Amino acid sequence: MSIARLATFAFSGIETLPVEVQVQISAGLPAFMVVGLPDKAVAESRERVRAALTGLGLSLPPKRVLVNLAPADIQKEGSHFDLPIALAVLAAMDVVPREELAGFAALGELALDGAIGPVAGILPAALGAAARGLGLICPGAQGPEAAWAGEIEILAAGDLRQLIAHLTGRQVLAPPAAPALQAEAPGGPCLSDVKGQESAKRAMEIAAAGQHNLLLIGPPGSGKSMLAARLPTLLPDLTPREALEVSLVRSVAGLIEHGRISSRPPFRDPHHSASQAALVGGGPRAKPGEISLAHRGVLFLDEWPEFPRPALEALRQPMESGVCTISRAAAHVTYPARVQLVAAMNPCRCGHLGDQPRECGQAPRCGEQYQGRLSGPLLDRMDLTIGMAPIPPSELARAPRGENSPAVARRVAQARALQRDRSGTVNAEATLEELTGRTDPDALSLAERAAVQLGLSSRGFTRCFRVARSIADLAGDEVIRRAHMAEALAFRHRVPGQAMR
Repeated sequence: MSIARLATFAFSGIETLPVEVQVQISAGLPAFMVVGLPDKAVAESRERVRAALTGLGLSLPPKRVLVNLAPADIQKEGSHFDLPIALAVLAAMDVVPREELAGFAALGELALDGAIGPVAGILPAALGAAARGLGLICPGAQGPEAAWAGEIEILAAGDLRQLIAHLTGRQVLAPPAAPALQAEAPGGPCLSDVKGQESAKRAMEIAAAGQHNLLLIGPPGSGKSMLAARLPTLLPDLTPREALEVSLVRSVAGLIEHGRISSRPPFRDPHHSASQAALVGGGPRAKPGEISLAHRGVLFLDEWPEFPRPALEALRQPMESGVCTISRAAAHVTYPARVQLVAAMNPCRCGHLGDQPRECGQAPRCGEQYQGRLSGPLLDRMDLTIGMAPIPPSELARAPRGENSPAVARRVAQARALQRDRSGTVNAEATLEELTGRTDPDALSLAERAAVQLGLSSRGFTRCFRVARSIADLAGDEVIRRAHMAEALAFRHRVPGQAMR
């Protein structure tokens, strides 16, 4: 009474945990049992496997079929266990040769007719299989995604019948090819559509150059959301390593289509009704949240104070550490979360604080209450804050179009290249020691005096240097000058109420 075995994976964030599917067919009352801490989806796989085998003209033997998912102390979640269970059962029934499965791991969901459906996590599973010297059996539609793992053997089949034919030597499945990673032209609306707002455009360019967090404050219709939507057109392409990091998160979330991996930074803009689990991740299977889906890109939070306060406060730690850890009683799941946060908000509930003809009768108390929804530690993490005044209709109608996105994007790309050559990372991640070593004494004295007068925290002091470094990079200067530091300090506001009035 031998045991058929096949490798597969469980997931902890974007990490893969090896799981062995063990199948034993023994004498006893007919039964089909799955053990090894399966969740509801895995426990139901026995019915899908039974139906898929029936669709092939096969039936389970009238014996006791026991499926064990080892190790038994790891929670097994998801429908991707269908295919490895079915293949291990077929091997135990001697329908497919066991030695043919020895060098593979498998993932896939089975339909009742035997079709193999797509599942989340194919890319990290392919990388995990490659690291363990295994090939991968996966759904046919996700073969190109798995091919990004490199030189490993991949069997991508559309249904169970094709897979059995290949494993028994009656058919040969063509190996899938990964689509080429091509530099894509930044899509989206152009910066030249924004009339006026030169200070806000300058802040946007600095933020793009150093990947700094940005807060836009202004009354309704002043162009905050319009400006933020154009930030992706200013950002350079991701490096291959960054594109792989982003794609691993997207794969676990099931968002990769046709195996395409984009070289463009992600841009996520969740609605302000999003919950804490939606922003930072969570739920029954601890899926990645918006901050992880925006990894190496932009997370735009419009109507910032309208988000639930617990959800906003949960962003504080990931914004500093660049990772988001979701803790559960059974496990801790960690996702990458290195994002550029861009937020937009009105100065008060009615949106017209400071505009006496239009502000409500509760001013300025309404502004203080509205701004009080944002904590000081959260505001301290914003590198640049810019107030945006509405553009008069006469100026809006007659103003010429400004600089377009490609022109600004070229300056941003040149600044990013300087940062990569200097420290291998963007300015938003630079340490204070790296920054002060290339700072003019006058700029350093100005920063020290301003820190005392403005009551800047250690974090705020460091972030001012980072912004000044980006300003210097845009100017092509190797040293942070007094003018660069003065401009950086002008974008730093100590008291939220003063910044918004």
